[in-house]
Amino acid sequence: MARRLIAYLRVGPKEVSAERPELDAQLAVIRTACAQNDWELAGVEQEVRSGRLRRRQGLRGAIAACRAGQADGIIVARLDRLTYDLEHLAELVSVAGRDGFSIVSLEPAVDLDSEQGAVVGAVLSAAAGWSSRSIVRRAEAIARTKAEDAIVSRRPGRPTSTPMDLAERIREMRDRGLTLQAICDTLNREGVPTPRGGALWRPTSLRAILAASPTKP
Repeated sequence: MARRLIAYLRVGPKEVSAERPELDAQLAVIRTACAQNDWELAGVEQEVRSGRLRRRQGLRGAIAACRAGQADGIIVARLDRLTYDLEHLAELVSVAGRDGFSIVSLEPAVDLDSEQGAVVGAVLSAAAGWSSRSIVRRAEAIARTKAEDAIVSRRPGRPTSTPMDLAERIREMRDRGLTLQAICDTLNREGVPTPRGGALWRPTSLRAILAASPTKP
């Protein structure tokens, strides 16, 4: 099944016209990328709003379409069309990971469903709630989590890592063009347990496995 993406187009009302990509130009670039990658353009949301504003109707519409299963992700011609705010970007990536959809930027090239994008997404998701005052507390929490994971790994009957044959199968399904949600549906339907022994696979779990799995020569 072709990957379905909803385009999000934005121009700022105070942007210098000579520097901003017009709405039709953004859409043209996105259409070309979709044709080159065999992606399906599932819809278009556009608006004239500042990228510094977090409450934007068009952006909310794109996210809602993904949550409703109408698209597998949001695609933008440039990352600054999504937001100017790094903290907001981290929040959007965190929401995408939680709700099981992707974010694709053509410039710079970032795709949360790719191996490199999964790493970037993991870092941004982890940083979404950070502040200058919470960094030390966050580091302490990560250290505690690692210690707890080490204890759990010594308990019998609790898988702590993905079996190599399962990781290889997941990568092969991904290489065949299956979306992360399609792979999750297959594993859930077959009753394959997650690495932690759970019963429900989510795209975020697959991104971590794909990022950790070695690439075949």
